[in-house]
Amino acid sequence: MAERENRRGRGRQEREETPEFADRLVAINRVSKTVKGGKRFGFAALVVVGDQRGRVGFGKGKAKEVPEAIRKATEQAKRQMIRVPLREGRTLHHDIEGRHGAGKVVMRAAPQGTGIIAGGPMRAVFEMLGIQDVVAKSIGSQNPYNMIRATVDGLEKVASPRSVAQRRGKKVADILPKREDAPAESSLVAEEA
Repeated sequence: MAERENRRGRGRQEREETPEFADRLVAINRVSKTVKGGKRFGFAALVVVGDQRGRVGFGKGKAKEVPEAIRKATEQAKRQMIRVPLREGRTLHHDIEGRHGAGKVVMRAAPQGTGIIAGGPMRAVFEMLGIQDVVAKSIGSQNPYNMIRATVDGLEKVASPRSVAQRRGKKVADILPKREDAPAESSLVAEEA
């Protein structure tokens, strides 16, 4: 009996240690089905979840009630989280392009103080990710599902100088431009080391 209580206590402790996630409802879609007695309504929710420190995920949920659809979407988003390396904890390391279906998005790293210049669903992803400075443009489909999938597709391609150097078997300083070429990038070397 004491052992069972110990296990319960451990579970609570583990839940407290997990980081708290913020979530953002991006879209709710009401769908109706016509049946013999009238119409039956259902709801589909699209939610973005992140820890605002480099992890983000999205999920969709369907249910007869809005709160239940949001809960399902949030749970799915937490299961599908990805980690994205950020430069100085505030922007992307390099410019990227993401695609999904007819949705295409372009994301560019931005200097400090720029803010998040992005529309609707993309803005939600960047805020939940913890990016403070980015310029993004959606080209193609305006469907929020495709825009978010395209954004996540692009974010999965982000590579930090440290990961590239490790893959090539070199030092970070060897793969970054020399000091006279780009003085802004040399400060990154000191921070990465």
